[in-house]
Amino acid sequence: MGTASGDDDRHVMHHGGGVNLSARRPFSEALRSGLAETFFPDDPFRGFGALPPKARAWGALKYFVPALEWVPQYGFDKFKFDLLAGITIASLAIPQGISYARLANLPPIIGLYSSFVPPLLYAVFGSSNNLAVGTVAAASLLLASIIEDEVSPEDDPELYLHLFYTAAFFTGIFQTALGVFRLGLIVDFLSRSTITGFMGGTAMIIIMQQLKGLLGMKHFTSKTDLISVVGSIFKYRHESAILGVCFILFLFSSKHLKKKMPHLFWVSAIAPFMVVVIGGVFDFLVHGDEHGIPIVGDLKKGINPISISQLRFNGKHVGVVVKAGLLSGILALAEGIAVGRSLAMIKNEQIDGNKEMIAFGMMNIVGSFTSCYLTTGPFSKSAVNFDAGCKTPMSNVVMSVCILLVLLFLAPLFKYTPLVALSSIIVVAMIGLIKVKEFIRLYRVDKFDFCICMVAFVGVVFFTMVIGLSASVRISCCFLP
Repeated sequence: MGTASGDDDRHVMHHGGGVNLSARRPFSEALRSGLAETFFPDDPFRGFGALPPKARAWGALKYFVPALEWVPQYGFDKFKFDLLAGITIASLAIPQGISYARLANLPPIIGLYSSFVPPLLYAVFGSSNNLAVGTVAAASLLLASIIEDEVSPEDDPELYLHLFYTAAFFTGIFQTALGVFRLGLIVDFLSRSTITGFMGGTAMIIIMQQLKGLLGMKHFTSKTDLISVVGSIFKYRHESAILGVCFILFLFSSKHLKKKMPHLFWVSAIAPFMVVVIGGVFDFLVHGDEHGIPIVGDLKKGINPISISQLRFNGKHVGVVVKAGLLSGILALAEGIAVGRSLAMIKNEQIDGNKEMIAFGMMNIVGSFTSCYLTTGPFSKSAVNFDAGCKTPMSNVVMSVCILLVLLFLAPLFKYTPLVALSSIIVVAMIGLIKVKEFIRLYRVDKFDFCICMVAFVGVVFFTMVIGLSASVRISCCFLP
């Protein structure tokens, strides 16, 4: 005899005109169902139930490995666009990688390592056709500000580096778990107003910190609050300052040219690389390091060494690296997913936030094993990738191949790169993160969001990055409807 839908969950028994619903499902079945509804309300595998086992397995594999969807249809008609985009973003990844590694007080070569392996992982697991993977300034400084409180990069640079690898590992585990359990809503606690204030405050601090390299100063603070930064300015070298002003004017001119003539976007994209090359040639010819223009120093050839044995899971530093990994992981997710969604909307495409979390997590887990620190999808590089006409994540593979060639053959040439060139690149990039128009818009449209934005901004600028970020998030949570 047929039963109505849902009668298999509990037997309906009539007794004395009443309805007895006492027959219940076993506890294990009810628990599995409850967890599924809690963590997987939009379970992508529900449609696989009627398929044969092999088809179900293949469907699940394609869900977790999006490359299996686009690679079979890939051809030269798309590759020619991805090739151009990949080479273009590689020219940006080289100076940014070196610059942001120095921002985190890491050896410059680590920035190049982090631009080689993670993009390959993203090409396999990522769902965005537009995102370009690499290191980011805000997360670099956030990690440094947390880990420096535990270990000084000057006193024990080896342990300091190992803690960065370990933090990247915990970041990856956290991000992957969020994606697998479809808990992306956690990232939503970082509202647009919080991100705007945090990024603006971080940009201010980074710009102030770059005065050391920009002005050739010998003594500078490693702290991230404005008072410490301003108070540490003792003296500057005019040779370095003049060169820095020239580089900044050149970079701003390239950005202005892009706005006036969008088809010349590539000039703005390769401008940082040109600054590095021109600065390196200039320093080599005039021996700038002997005249107040410090240089990067030796960069060894070779691909990423394995760093699994250097991860620190015991001892007194575990709590610090877990904290650093979680905070930077949430920040990196918020930035990467927001950038991916923004670019996808322009092309009328969609990306899966949970897939992106898994992709970022895999990048950082494998990256921690291969001498990389935290990576995500930065806006500057992704925007260049988009403008260059990328069609698929293959542009990340092309970028990785370019970085590989640099690591194998050209890395030592970058030893002559003046620190002022790197500081100029960072300063110009950070000025773009101070969204004055967005501050004004928030003030006019929503005073509460403006207050959250200012809490993040003031907290970062006058206290620490952690205080600014956590305070704004707590206020947001307290006033949730």
